[in-house]
Amino acid sequence: MYETKKKYEEKQPPLVIKNATFITSAAKKEQFITPDKPMIAVCGKSNVGKSSFINMLANRKKLAKTSSEPGRTRLVNYFDFGEFILADLPGYGFARVSKGEKEKWAKTLDDFFKDKAKISHVFMLVDSRHDPTADDVQMIEYLHYHTLPFTVTLTKSDKLSRMKLNEHIRAIAADLYLAPANLIATSSETGYGKIEVLTKIKSVIDLANQPLPIDDAEETNTDEE
Repeated sequence: MYETKKKYEEKQPPLVIKNATFITSAAKKEQFITPDKPMIAVCGKSNVGKSSFINMLANRKKLAKTSSEPGRTRLVNYFDFGEFILADLPGYGFARVSKGEKEKWAKTLDDFFKDKAKISHVFMLVDSRHDPTADDVQMIEYLHYHTLPFTVTLTKSDKLSRMKLNEHIRAIAADLYLAPANLIATSSETGYGKIEVLTKIKSVIDLANQPLPIDDAEETNTDEE
């Protein structure tokens, strides 16, 4: 709303995504992949704009399928982004599904996050226009409990004025017991916040690719024997 897409694209990104591709989908933990590079997960409620967020990062309009009907993402969808793997997780909190379907989604998420050694970072998406839902708060608590590194990323920021967006950032941060600086506001329509997200991803990749300390490496080798 307050800056054009062209202006954001003129900034030099710290990480260039050239050819993101779909890998596979998984309906249960036996189908989860073991990545050979850092894996970053994207989660959020079912209508928060996960597919649009992923397409923004990929510089492609149809890599992740978008839908006007919430709750369509029912699998873990894996994408190869070159220097990292992105896992698109099932959306939570959609009311118009059966209790059994909700339980199935919850189990898929739980199984995925339990194998946290494979996960380098989580981007948790929250709609910038609204207060966090009870499901959002529960997800934050879950990530804290399992000590998973995460960044809260606000979507659809172009729908708000600069002043209103800043107000919402402060309010959402307070609701989630986070500092406002820990939130990244984005818009898939304008590209707002994309540089900040890519900067975070680059730091995650650099950290994940650092060699293990000697003591940790020896312990890992001992466990494998």
